[in-house]
Amino acid sequence: MKLTSIYDQTRQVLQDLLDQYPLGTKQILVLGVSTSEVLGEKIGTHGSDDVAEAIFRAVEDVRQKHGFHIAYQCCEHLNRALVVEKRTADIFQLEEVTVIPAPKAGGAMAAYAYRQLADPVMVEHIQAHAGIDIGDTLIGMHLKHVAVPVRGTLKQVGKAHVTMAKTRPKLIGGSRAIYELEKKN
Repeated sequence: MKLTSIYDQTRQVLQDLLDQYPLGTKQILVLGVSTSEVLGEKIGTHGSDDVAEAIFRAVEDVRQKHGFHIAYQCCEHLNRALVVEKRTADIFQLEEVTVIPAPKAGGAMAAYAYRQLADPVMVEHIQAHAGIDIGDTLIGMHLKHVAVPVRGTLKQVGKAHVTMAKTRPKLIGGSRAIYELEKKN
């Protein structure tokens, strides 16, 4: 599998999400990745720094342009903890935990991101505004309460299935509730 294809596909997936749900400096995107699945292998069996690097570079290139915050989800061996920049943890008042992800305990993607970010910290919980799951890593626990599927032009990165979601506030109040004001002429 060509790493340039993985980079290009990741950028396209991100762009598809941003076209439907623009993210900016006040929002977090959670990213779960199985580099094994990207390579066509069973999740957790063939972690790859090269695949992680291609995905990380694509995410950072897009993130720099749009300014959103990123959270890289670890695997179940670290209870799906997340790698974020210290600045992100401070802005969103996220409680830090002490652990350093490794390829066999956290996953190749999270371990790679931890080594690349300027000031990485680990957190256990977030409520992200949107998410991308590459390889069925189960990111839903880290999204705000009402997640809405987003369909993009690509269904895979490499050989890994891609699922995307945006979030919205809860609709409350029942049949008498009003959700939008009528526009004045």
